[in-house]
Amino acid sequence: MNGAEGTDGGAVGPGGAAGLDGGPGPGGAPCPEAIRRALAAHTTMTLAYADEDGPQACAVLYATDASVVAGANDATDVTGATDMTESAGAAGAVGGEAAGAGPALYFVTATTTRHGRALAEPGARVAFTAQQDGQEWSALTGLQGRGGCRVLAGGERAAGWRIYLERFPFVAASDRLRAALERTELWELRPDWLRLIDNGRGFGHKEEWSSS
Repeated sequence: MNGAEGTDGGAVGPGGAAGLDGGPGPGGAPCPEAIRRALAAHTTMTLAYADEDGPQACAVLYATDASVVAGANDATDVTGATDMTESAGAAGAVGGEAAGAGPALYFVTATTTRHGRALAEPGARVAFTAQQDGQEWSALTGLQGRGGCRVLAGGERAAGWRIYLERFPFVAASDRLRAALERTELWELRPDWLRLIDNGRGFGHKEEWSSS
């Protein structure tokens, strides 16, 4: 997901006018439907972060509250998108999506891991990508994003956990796995910048959103 396809943030092909250098596009607008569908279509993201030992990356499973408007006729129909996004509701599950806010991504990891310790630092930032393996370059799609993470507790954790179990029902089906994950922290990643790459709509085609 880098190089010629343009997912490293470079200006490749006839992408949108804003944000070709990796910066945010027009802010304050709702997150585009195509980006929301792409977030909902994937389940694994690679998180990039930095700590006192330098840069590092890790892959985690995620679920999202990204809602898809029922009956929307969007030109980008990402293969694998599921109806679970509609059940999450347009307001989102944890705190809702205020004007200009992006969809939330939920993942599980312990604060004792290297990335958990780094993300728990005040003001910590993370970058991430999400894409499917084995894609042909001519139809390649993928996502980039940046944002902040926080550990959820109480009612917020319960709401996020419901979304996580809906996306990964095998967790609820295994008493052992469910018990193990319930003892681990549930995180919310709230992106403030997102980019969708879709070569199927033109080589290097990109669509961006930012919260400001």
